[in-house]
Amino acid sequence: MMNFASGMALGDASSLWSLIPKTPPPAVALKLESRGGVLGLPASPMTCSIEAEKPPNRTTELQPSVEQPDGNIVWRSNKDIAPFARPLSVSSKSAYPDDNKKVRISFKGLPGSHSEDAALAAYPNCESVPCNEFEDAFKAVELWIADKAVLPIENSSGGSIHRNYDLLLRHRLHIVGEVQITTNLCLLALPGVRAEQLKRVLSHPQALSLSDNALNRLGVVRENVDDTAGAAQYVALNNLRDAGVVAGARAAELYGLNILAEGIQDDLGNVTRYLVLAREPIIPRTDRPYRTSIVFTLDEGPGVLFKVLALFALRDINLTKIESRPQRNCPLRVVDDSNMGSAKYVSLSLSFGSIPLAGFERYFDYLFYIDFEASMAEPRAQLVLGHLQEHATFLRVLGCYPVDVAR
Repeated sequence: MMNFASGMALGDASSLWSLIPKTPPPAVALKLESRGGVLGLPASPMTCSIEAEKPPNRTTELQPSVEQPDGNIVWRSNKDIAPFARPLSVSSKSAYPDDNKKVRISFKGLPGSHSEDAALAAYPNCESVPCNEFEDAFKAVELWIADKAVLPIENSSGGSIHRNYDLLLRHRLHIVGEVQITTNLCLLALPGVRAEQLKRVLSHPQALSLSDNALNRLGVVRENVDDTAGAAQYVALNNLRDAGVVAGARAAELYGLNILAEGIQDDLGNVTRYLVLAREPIIPRTDRPYRTSIVFTLDEGPGVLFKVLALFALRDINLTKIESRPQRNCPLRVVDDSNMGSAKYVSLSLSFGSIPLAGFERYFDYLFYIDFEASMAEPRAQLVLGHLQEHATFLRVLGCYPVDVAR
């Protein structure tokens, strides 16, 4: 068996990248089908599925589903939006891409969302593939509906998006780039409506949270929606003159709304970092700054995590992100507290009453996600991961990609 360093060597045909199985395009007979979209809205009739054709849903409208104790309302949608683009569902399928066409980028949300802004920043001439959920965007790439996916991974105020960390491990896509976007939240309303006429404001919960001070000054009721662009679309379609929207400037342009105020977020320097995912990794280079993302688990023992982090410090590699997530398949580690050194794993689905745990301590077992500033083409990065394998029970390189700066 080859050693790790030689396996990671740039250009080596037996490198780690070449060991990853290539996924061929699915050979299936496809039929057109409409699927549910963001907020429960009907999807585009041009999405495909192996199931029989079904008629689109045209008979619904957005209604409040749950009123929260703080006065906020969570919406569910049921409105026909035939004039607008509709997102894909997980079960939609397509033939493999044509290299002569624009690169197709999947993202969560409707056209005009911040995720689409990030996709356009990375690929200005891309073809947007809006999706229902984050996992739908992964599936769109795996099923060759899209060439790449763009998904948010962290925000400078809201922190990490844990759902997407879990999806990175569940799926076999590779990080091939990143996009950092400075947030510019706007207050939108129908033409002719003034800010003082607004009684409520609709948006994604995080957008409402990031613009807390401005909304407090307005004294409006906040209503949660799945997507900022979806909120703009709903207000426009229903001609709601008492409702405003917190969204981006492109949403105002796409859905015919006026911008009443720009930059209403509490932190004017707020930045969201997005990852670009693809079916195949890119070849790392050394001609510009690169970032590498990995995920691993460790054996139980005193100072094990410290020893791993020291590997990077000893080779002058800067860590830019450390994130821990409980393991879903084996969330608990049961450790013998009698210094015998034995350990076992317990599933949360098991009843502790049926397992003799006297003399044992229970700990959560974690996955560690780390981003560091080095290219896998550099020997120091290869050496670090080679030594990390000595401590790790599991190690996976999620991607090595050029560093982006906020724009």
